[in-house]
Amino acid sequence: MSDTAGQGEERAEPTTEEERIKGRRKRRIDANRNAERALARLGFLGPLRERLAFVQEAAELYDLDETSDMYGSGVVETLEKRVAEILGKEAAAFFPTGTMAQQVALRCWAGRTGNPTVALHPLAHPEVHERDAFGQVAGLRPVHVTSEPRQPTADEVRDFPEPFGALMLELPLRDAGFVLPSWEELSAVVDAARERDAVVHFDGARLWESAPHLGRPLDEIADLADSVYVSFYKSLDALGGAALAGPKTLIDEAKTWRHRYGGAVFQQFPTALTALAGLDRELPRLPAYVAHARVVAEALREGFAAAGVPWMRVQPERPHTNEFQVWLPYDPDTLAEAAIRQAEETSTTLFANPWDTKGPGLAVTEVYVRAAGLEWTADDVKAAVTDFVTRLKEESGG
Repeated sequence: MSDTAGQGEERAEPTTEEERIKGRRKRRIDANRNAERALARLGFLGPLRERLAFVQEAAELYDLDETSDMYGSGVVETLEKRVAEILGKEAAAFFPTGTMAQQVALRCWAGRTGNPTVALHPLAHPEVHERDAFGQVAGLRPVHVTSEPRQPTADEVRDFPEPFGALMLELPLRDAGFVLPSWEELSAVVDAARERDAVVHFDGARLWESAPHLGRPLDEIADLADSVYVSFYKSLDALGGAALAGPKTLIDEAKTWRHRYGGAVFQQFPTALTALAGLDRELPRLPAYVAHARVVAEALREGFAAAGVPWMRVQPERPHTNEFQVWLPYDPDTLAEAAIRQAEETSTTLFANPWDTKGPGLAVTEVYVRAAGLEWTADDVKAAVTDFVTRLKEESGG
């Protein structure tokens, strides 16, 4: 079946690989947007009309008679103070992107420690998704504590054979399956870094939903680190934006570098308003999402086994957050087409995200569970798996 063939209509065959990928992506987004049932509704994929309505809805939580922000004043300062309070830090600074926030944080720490070497995981976001920005832009030198697809251990940090000024921990480590250490493991890793006189920075893009697994409140988790970055759109559904939290002296310096990096944006009230709305509305719901993700993961396992699929994997086996990976022994194109067809033909989206290859005949996707997913029972998930496997067998010819 063509990657651009839609339900009930014929479309022109794509002439290039780029057109094929774009066509499939558009079909996937359109099908998921129009589906009546999904495990998560990602606001950023919605049409402009819905996003503008969301900003207006978020604005109702704030005093609109206040003067608008300019270069980080007003509602942006309110957001910064709120984040600092939640994380138990002296101060916080708003940044337009997490990429900028973390470069700034770690170059500030490099100046203070005198060592530009940053120890981190090779699957960490700066190493995989930022085009070598640490080295090319920030003058930092990344080194890898471990190559295993898991969080580093205290012994690996303690025994690393060369000095480093900062240890950066991504919590959770997304590309390994949104995996977290236990609280005891995390504390031990931080202690090991301290023994080496290194500062500790948390890449907390998804720190908000990490508290249930770690079993501690956010301020106690953040207290382990010298600085913490958090995202506003990944979990809280804001328009974008990030924050860096830490000692006031660090944050004051970070704001100087924010200006130098071009991050002193004139007005940011739409993003700040939606971030505040996320803290009010989504943050309290995240523990329920995490708990239900575990129900969904178990139902997926049982559903694929009942449908006769010889092997599948949920990574981690018991999700640490409300997001996890699913591995299946098929090529990604076959899985993607089956997932899109299911959404188009049944108005139910089980797998909303792209599939990536993990080797010959093996692919992986990410599953998110949010408010919409709370409506699904375990039996609903199993029924959707049965339907998906029917289409999967049609696509694979077996």
